[in-house]
Amino acid sequence: MEQTLVIIKPDGVKRKLIGRIIQRFEDRKLTILKMRQGTLSRDLAKEHYQHLAEKPFFHEILDYMTSGPVVFIVLEGEQAIEMVRKMVGKTNALEADPGTIRGDFATNKSENIVHASDCEEAATIEIQRFFGSSM
Repeated sequence: MEQTLVIIKPDGVKRKLIGRIIQRFEDRKLTILKMRQGTLSRDLAKEHYQHLAEKPFFHEILDYMTSGPVVFIVLEGEQAIEMVRKMVGKTNALEADPGTIRGDFATNKSENIVHASDCEEAATIEIQRFFGSSM
């Protein structure tokens, strides 16, 4: 079984989409191992998005991700990372297919409802980052 991390971003929480998003994962037989709501500190957001530090929109991402509560979820299932990435859809909401989370709920590229780990290495690091070694 594979584990992955999903973050329901501030726009998803603010728009009260938490239950609808979680339902989609459960419908695909993914198991929620851990879940918590919290607000990202600027330092933790910087660490999480360090790979984008040289991009001109880096500070906008930090402002957005620290603007309100988020929901952190560890999911487990067969090929969970690939399945969740397909369910989430393309980063740019305008390019995300209908039926994906972003295609159905996101309104623009920068506020795109969810984050999902993109590979096994990232999932391991991100789960550790947001849940510690208790996994």
